[in-house]
Amino acid sequence: MECAPHHADGSSVLLVVDDYPENLVSMRALLQREDWRVITAGSGLEALELLLAHDVDLVLLDVRMPGMDGFEVARLMRGSQRTCMTPIIFLTANAQSPAAVLEGYASGAVDYLFKPFDPNILKPKVQALLEHQRNRRALQRLSHDLESARAFNASVLDNAAEGILVVGEGSVIEYANPAISRLLNATMTELQGESFLSFLQKPHVPAWLGFPMFEAYRKGETWRQHDAILRTGRGQQVPVALSCAPLPAEQKAMVVTVLDMSEVRHLHQQLEFQAVTDPLTGLLNRRGFHQAVENMLLRSERSEQSLVLLYLDLDGFKRVNDSLGHDAGDRVLRWVSEQMQACLRSGDMLGRMGGDEFTALLELEFPEQAAKIAEKLIERVSVCQQIDGLDVMLGVSIGIAMFPECGSDLSGLLRAADIAMYEAKRAGRQQYRYYDQEMNGRARSRLMLEDSVRTAIQNKDFTLVYQPQVSLEGGRLRGVEALLRWQHPSVGDVPPGLFLPLLEEARLISQLSTWIYQQVAAQRQAWQSAFDEELVLSVSLSSSQFNMPNLAAQLQQVIERHGLQGRQLEVEISEDCLMSNLEESTKQLKLLRQIGVRTALDDFGLGNCSLAHLRDLAFDTLKLDPQLVARLPDSARDAVMARSIIELCGHFDVVVVAEGVETQEQARWLKANGCPFIQGPIASSPLMAEEVADWSRARAC
Repeated sequence: MECAPHHADGSSVLLVVDDYPENLVSMRALLQREDWRVITAGSGLEALELLLAHDVDLVLLDVRMPGMDGFEVARLMRGSQRTCMTPIIFLTANAQSPAAVLEGYASGAVDYLFKPFDPNILKPKVQALLEHQRNRRALQRLSHDLESARAFNASVLDNAAEGILVVGEGSVIEYANPAISRLLNATMTELQGESFLSFLQKPHVPAWLGFPMFEAYRKGETWRQHDAILRTGRGQQVPVALSCAPLPAEQKAMVVTVLDMSEVRHLHQQLEFQAVTDPLTGLLNRRGFHQAVENMLLRSERSEQSLVLLYLDLDGFKRVNDSLGHDAGDRVLRWVSEQMQACLRSGDMLGRMGGDEFTALLELEFPEQAAKIAEKLIERVSVCQQIDGLDVMLGVSIGIAMFPECGSDLSGLLRAADIAMYEAKRAGRQQYRYYDQEMNGRARSRLMLEDSVRTAIQNKDFTLVYQPQVSLEGGRLRGVEALLRWQHPSVGDVPPGLFLPLLEEARLISQLSTWIYQQVAAQRQAWQSAFDEELVLSVSLSSSQFNMPNLAAQLQQVIERHGLQGRQLEVEISEDCLMSNLEESTKQLKLLRQIGVRTALDDFGLGNCSLAHLRDLAFDTLKLDPQLVARLPDSARDAVMARSIIELCGHFDVVVVAEGVETQEQARWLKANGCPFIQGPIASSPLMAEEVADWSRARAC
């Protein structure tokens, strides 16, 4: 029931209703008090209007009034929610018959007073009724607050996402909210009276009195279990987190909160899956493969089957990535993973280590069976694919290591298979190799050599020598090529063919490049007085050096620091380097031309480079491949090739330098066919920097 608020100043409001004005005046005077506020009405209708406008605590109502008498006003008041509980005292001048009195009480009166009024009777009655009304209003407010609190608490329980149970001391469910009903697929009525233990999915649930939840309740403690399982009404299992706390002692019960962990478990499983899965291919990633293989190695101790690890590295993938971009590379990797999975059995384990490297663990009856699987993988992957309109040849090299012969743990197996894989690459790619001890020895030697290379960089054991390029007409010095040499403190000169690939593979060439550029520029500056400004100092760049994004900026910096002209330096790149990513190579050549550095196409004549590139890429110099030169003039086909290149370069204003010239016969043929410059043993072997000027003066004499 709605309860109107009491008057703001705390006073009680009394309504006096009488059709005689003099009675109203006398009643106002009689009832006037600081804590009473008297309002008056001269008719029943006016009284009803005032009741709507004021919160009246007591009505003193004349019975006999023209129009609407007191009985009718009382009945209308009792029919209104606003005034149905307001106490009414009937006022009358005449003694009433018993029937009239009963009618008054039936209309809602709580008392009768007869005129004239005795103040000693009237005031105590009014005081008592007002006190009663105040108490009634207070109870009404309290009841309203209690109802609001009950409704709020019920709403909280009904709308809580967590399941909430009240469980008695004997494990019987006394209350269940809607959330737990939905979770357990049972109505609240079906849950009430059931044993809570019957919903616990546990192989050996102890008796209630020994159950940890009850033990905690008995001690007045909170109990929690984060990995509980509840069984629904349909027999399904639901992972939940339980929390139990005792209610006040007189309740003899506990409140159990049930949190559905299904989504959390699902999310946890997803995160676990993502942590061990390669997002690109869906295969196991490095971490997942390691975990799975470690488990298989433990199980294999009780198995008669042989475990064999395959390490697979794609051949030609870098070219796809560099030429067509990473999106095309990703498509290739997904395709490769599908081909590999198609070659393996369902029980075999396949993972992607990163980049273009994959690993597979096979459980075989005989280790030799791995060769057949490796051949199948090579055949399946080594195909020509059309990617973005270009034909791309892929391949795979595979290393094979057996457990436990090649390694007693996963790291040992991976190391052995990796070594075998590199042996397969050295043998020509698109092959497989089994790991053996001899291979291990070679790998150890390689690692030691790599460490020596690192030490040589730190100790500055590398030096530069310079091989002259001379004119076939008069022997004029055209320029010199800077060549890197390594003087090992123990073994002496190390051949460039041995340490240069190591510098590339170990990614140490970038550390050495800056030093090389500085040395070359400083040496060209030192020769300013000894040679004319047209002397060209060239340096051959590896693929990784040429593809460094800051190459042009580095060269410009050393040119400016040493006061050189850009055309006094020349960078040489091979056909293979140029063609590995023609688009990026073209951009790099353009940057080098912008800073004035000359560019040379090295080892030309036996590779795949088109003669049209001489026209389109505007090289300053072309260097004939030493292998082509070595077959001159005996090989008629090579002679035709060399003559055509020299003639074409003449039309394009490209300087030709023949490399590796060893005999007078070769030199005479080259001179006769228009080649202007040569480089090689017949002209000069590589010289130390301080020897170049003396050599040049000696030739001039």
